[in-house]
Amino acid sequence: MAQLVKSLISSRTKDEVSWPSFWKLVELYPNWRLMAEAPVGEIESAIVEVKFAKDKAANLLLTLRKVAAEHPDFNLGFLGDMSVPDAHGWLERLDGVGVKVAASTLNFSTLNRPSFVIDSHVLRILQRYGAVVHSADSDKAYRAVMGSVPDWSPRRLVELHRLMKRLGQSWCQKLDVDCNGCPLAQRCAKRIG
Repeated sequence: MAQLVKSLISSRTKDEVSWPSFWKLVELYPNWRLMAEAPVGEIESAIVEVKFAKDKAANLLLTLRKVAAEHPDFNLGFLGDMSVPDAHGWLERLDGVGVKVAASTLNFSTLNRPSFVIDSHVLRILQRYGAVVHSADSDKAYRAVMGSVPDWSPRRLVELHRLMKRLGQSWCQKLDVDCNGCPLAQRCAKRIG
């Protein structure tokens, strides 16, 4: 549950902002039931620093309440018994949960499932390196990566995510591109600089 909540509030927000917001939520609401019963305004105030705080607060409450209706103990361990595609499907029917949040919930948590997290940095790298077409969205990129590495462990997928994210934050940023300094420039299909 902690990873689901953290992922829901961190979209398009730097970790330096989303982590303090997450910890503030956990401090204010020491269990998921209390958080699910909180007024939306209180949740929004707690996460006001994240981008789209109003929408994220509403989605978070709807998601927590849907989870509570089916699993009052807020234990998502049952997802570990499902196939990864079925677990993705279950998560993606929750408010505000797309492929990125579902993948991070499955892979970055104690569930430890093989699911690749596609954030904006990773998607940009995949597009620029020609691994997916430039118009590919996160869903298409996810399917392409998972189809290419079907036997990779959760740990290898986490490491790939971290390396690609670092590349996207350091050399291959959206606007500030440093192709000359990029360690993978010679392999890039869309070399810009």
